[in-house]
Amino acid sequence: MGNAIRHIRSEFGKEEEDSGVDLNGSNTQTLGPHGVTTATVGVSALAHDILNFDATSQVPDALSQYVVSSKKAQANWYRKLSVAWKEAKSPPKSPEDAARLVILSLKRHQKADVQGFLTFYGCPYLDKNEISDSDDTNLTPSSLPQGVKFKLETLPVDVKAVSDGDTITVYVDTANPSESSIVPKDILEATLARAQARKVKDFKTADTIHKTIVHAGYRVLPGPNNGETLARKYRIRLRGIDAPENSMPYGKESKEELAKLVQGKCLIVMIYDQDRYGRSVGDIYCNGIFVQEFMLKRGLAWHYHAYDKRPELSQWEKSARDSQKGLWASSNPEKPWDYRRDKRNATS
Repeated sequence: MGNAIRHIRSEFGKEEEDSGVDLNGSNTQTLGPHGVTTATVGVSALAHDILNFDATSQVPDALSQYVVSSKKAQANWYRKLSVAWKEAKSPPKSPEDAARLVILSLKRHQKADVQGFLTFYGCPYLDKNEISDSDDTNLTPSSLPQGVKFKLETLPVDVKAVSDGDTITVYVDTANPSESSIVPKDILEATLARAQARKVKDFKTADTIHKTIVHAGYRVLPGPNNGETLARKYRIRLRGIDAPENSMPYGKESKEELAKLVQGKCLIVMIYDQDRYGRSVGDIYCNGIFVQEFMLKRGLAWHYHAYDKRPELSQWEKSARDSQKGLWASSNPEKPWDYRRDKRNATS
């Protein structure tokens, strides 16, 4: 197996060893509120719930029994924790580490909520003497641009992953430190079970297991040296631009040019936000090329000024318009946001 799968096996095996599960699968320690041992609930359960919140915007139902604030407030906590976890230079490895992240991320919230939150995850409540200045620094990225929540370094992009001129599906290796600590335990188990099924040539079972992995937002991809890589899926909406829909004039050309640029390349993605469709909104760099600049200068997209006020994007659009490049060869091209609005109105 490849390095990523070996990494999963070693991490998962270590978790079982540390959690007090004997070789027969019996628990030797008390279970916490998530049904896993209190020795690991602080890390594994919190990581699982943050990942679930990222995917569904839902918080654990049982948390309300431990805290005093509303579900809306709880959602704000998980939003902050998701950013802090991804930006941490060293993601939490122990209940104490998880407690420090929670306390620092929620330091302006009610003490009763913070204490209840930590109790829910089986984490200790640490006093100020147990949290150093270096802990706070560890949660602060040292080299990310202002407004960036986290950075992705993707695996090579498949041409089929380009949906249109402003949306790309990418995969990130879960061996990456920012990902490895938040892979759900059931996904690690499924990955190992799939590998075992393939080893004995039970490909039908392996395929069924892989469908479960894919449904959870992951995928096992071919890796180097005939190995395999467990990767997490992200749908990226290019920040600040709006390309023609595929059914619009120049929509096909826009999609094809973007696909040609990124196909087979590893991308750097700076994530700023998440849109209402669950896509991560970010700036994309491909071999040193700022992809939004590439698209605008070639007349492959509009500057989406309603959501992004950066003047350079307007200037790049104007340059293409003045040169009548791409979609600007038409004297009055239809704006994609107008096209979508008219289409919605026609079906309502």
